[in-house]
Amino acid sequence: MPDYNFYDNVYDVVRLIPRGRVTSYGAIAAYLGNKGSSRIVGYAMMAAGTAKPPVPAHRVVNRQGLLTGKFHFGGNTMEELLAAEGIEVKDDKIQNFKQLYWDPSVELSL
Repeated sequence: MPDYNFYDNVYDVVRLIPRGRVTSYGAIAAYLGNKGSSRIVGYAMMAAGTAKPPVPAHRVVNRQGLLTGKFHFGGNTMEELLAAEGIEVKDDKIQNFKQLYWDPSVELSL
């Protein structure tokens, strides 16, 4: 059974990712003190569609900048949402990933 309290914590962090920036599943897990839980962060992103307030799950990618969760959005929705924020994606990979990367452990104080 998923830990919904952890999911809520994940959603709180994801809601803080600025428009036009991205982060990784692992960075969120590490920030929340569960470094080995990046897969659970991914599960939380899969369940984020019904969260209130909305969660910008399209801003969470794998550590190489790949849109590994795009299939859960359907079609090219994830790429379109990122493009609307000025993020260029080519072959399911974010271009200029290092410049756009937002690390909650650096950007947010605990």
